[in-house]
Amino acid sequence: MFRYIVRRMVFSIPVLIVSSVFVFTVVHLTVNPTVALAANPRIRIQDILRLKHQLGLDKSGYQQYIAWLGHFVRGDWGKSLISQRAVAGDIKSALVNSAVLGLVGTGVSLVIGVGIGVTSALRQYSLFDNIATTGAFVGLSIPNFWFAVMLQIFFGVYLVKWFHMTQPIFPVAGIATPGSVGFHLIDRLRHLALPSIVLAVQIIAVYSRYMRASMLEVMHSDYLRTARAKGLHERRVVIRHAMRNALIPITTQLAIDIGLIASGLIITEAIFQYQGMGYFFITAMGNGDYPQILPWLMITVFFVILFNLMADIMYAVLDPRIRYA
Repeated sequence: MFRYIVRRMVFSIPVLIVSSVFVFTVVHLTVNPTVALAANPRIRIQDILRLKHQLGLDKSGYQQYIAWLGHFVRGDWGKSLISQRAVAGDIKSALVNSAVLGLVGTGVSLVIGVGIGVTSALRQYSLFDNIATTGAFVGLSIPNFWFAVMLQIFFGVYLVKWFHMTQPIFPVAGIATPGSVGFHLIDRLRHLALPSIVLAVQIIAVYSRYMRASMLEVMHSDYLRTARAKGLHERRVVIRHAMRNALIPITTQLAIDIGLIASGLIITEAIFQYQGMGYFFITAMGNGDYPQILPWLMITVFFVILFNLMADIMYAVLDPRIRYA
């Protein structure tokens, strides 16, 4: 097990390095940090040249990459061109917000989706299975942006009008009530409700379908027939033997979903104006904020590689045969 983990970690290092080169090159070729300044008639050419010098854009591509990578590793990510705030602090705040939303939505989806999938597999072709299958197809077919807007209209307009409320039960935008000071748990949970529902609908559908298909395949395996022949209780056969191996496809999808949380849930966060990594990226791209875009992309790549590595490790935990592959 230890050798397997070390080998997978070693393989991840060159992938991370190559990804950093790719990220830097793409941003360098596609983002012009002087566009916002050039649009201002009061900006002189000397101001643009000074900005390029501060960002190191007057050096060669190799020198820029080495300098940027050194600053990134040390946590010195510079300041935003627009707000002049430290990029590291803004990204940290956005990452925490996205992590809270993503983990809440994914955690709820995992429990519900796995439960539905296992029950559907054990009761194949039953009424519950047919309803769950139909619901999964509906959930997969609903566009996130449409469902988010429908929730906003229903909770923010119709319910308020029908019950003559002064404010919606669940706020339709932001992460906290405007004007509030400090952290309020109930207020934060109310703002999390609608984005979490939007996030959970499709994930529940995906997890339930994966789990059902995987359980149906595992339930007909030889080792389960052997376990039953030994006299093990059916509940132990299902939980201890069937579910453990059936969770491998879910592990892959879960690692991808959690890894992508670092990039932000762009559509959901944009519609609900939730100040997470997705909202941060849209704002940075709209402003052409070069110092914000580079670390955002690198953090996204890092977390995707990290959680794919964790998925590989979980494979070996769930199925010891994989460690020798």
